[in-house]
Amino acid sequence: MRRRGRVWARGAAAVACCLAVLTGCGSPAVPDGDAVTAGGDVTAGGGRSAPPAPSRAVLTAQPADGAQDVQPDGPVRVAVAQGRLVSVRLADAKGAEVPGTIGADGTGWAPDGPLPLGTAFTLDSVAEDDQGRKAAQHSEFTTVARAHTFVAFFTPEDGSTVGVGMPVSLRFSRSIADRAVVERAVQVTADPPVPVAAHWFGNRRLDFRPERYWAAGTKVTVSLRLKDVQGAPGDFGTQNRDLHFTVGRAQVSTVDLDAHTLTVRAGQGGKVVKVLKVSGGSREHSTYRGVMVVSEKYKVTRMNSQTVGMGDEYDIQDVPHAMRLTNSGTFVHGNYWADPGVFGAANTSHGCIGLADAKGGASKDSPGGWLFEHTVPGDVLEVKASSGDIVPPDNGLNGWNVPWEQWVAGSALRP
Repeated sequence: MRRRGRVWARGAAAVACCLAVLTGCGSPAVPDGDAVTAGGDVTAGGGRSAPPAPSRAVLTAQPADGAQDVQPDGPVRVAVAQGRLVSVRLADAKGAEVPGTIGADGTGWAPDGPLPLGTAFTLDSVAEDDQGRKAAQHSEFTTVARAHTFVAFFTPEDGSTVGVGMPVSLRFSRSIADRAVVERAVQVTADPPVPVAAHWFGNRRLDFRPERYWAAGTKVTVSLRLKDVQGAPGDFGTQNRDLHFTVGRAQVSTVDLDAHTLTVRAGQGGKVVKVLKVSGGSREHSTYRGVMVVSEKYKVTRMNSQTVGMGDEYDIQDVPHAMRLTNSGTFVHGNYWADPGVFGAANTSHGCIGLADAKGGASKDSPGGWLFEHTVPGDVLEVKASSGDIVPPDNGLNGWNVPWEQWVAGSALRP
């Protein structure tokens, strides 16, 4: 299922098929190929099966998902009704966890102290009901920056190893009025050298990429020299630092939604290493076409139709092996609830790309489990179909859908 109006911004907001993300696959995200009937049954490709019993535990979190300018003293809270908290993890973009305490009765959690300013956080909580059935919730928010300053939140993480499609994406805590001076303060270099160009998506997001996918083994350095740079009247940058990441092995996969296949290719020559059967979006909820880059991975996650504006059609709390392709809700993920006959034969989802899988996310041998184990953030899926919209380039890390000449023209420093 696809929420068309929402722009991707890592560390500030997330949607869609997600034990880490409350979201839905809305053109992108729904239990692929399934419709929930009034009686509670799930129909998949013409068949019927009883849905898994949902957890009775109900999680709520503050602040709301996507909140910005949250005060350092909150409120930041997690609460559960009809259950007990199993775990709560509040972490910044580097993965550093913020200490917090679950109350003695197991129904509430709060951080142990005030949060840092100008920081993007993810808040992931898991609870279980009296039958041991788990429920999960994920949200993201950003604390307020110091008055008259701004910072850049960055993707990928410093020190990470990524796929050949990973761009450099900067999201600023405040709107940038003087794009040229800010862009001039950021340099992206590669070893071995390759031209890298900048492109602005609005006044808060600046991405960098080469003309073609990175070569395997490339080492990339991002130099931020934003300290005291005036991005808007009275707003000055605070960061002077260098970030590094490495491009790992090359893996570019092709999804043919007409043939219902996902072909995994590896290496410089694109050798076929695996062909998997898939089910994509139905005619009413077609999957995006174009180049899409994996931005996040969740071994188990929750998908909820409400997060993509589809009411109460579905709520699957334990979707296995989910990998985000857009911020609006497109995932490639495992599916244990659909009729196995739809994979490789029919497109029945609300926009996600589904593969046969086992409940729980533990299997590494299922098609969904295999792909999850052999995928890293930055890997590319090139989705082809006879119908469907092209994915907007700012919906996720999908700037590869912008032709190179147009990409270069999106720089504030173009001639």
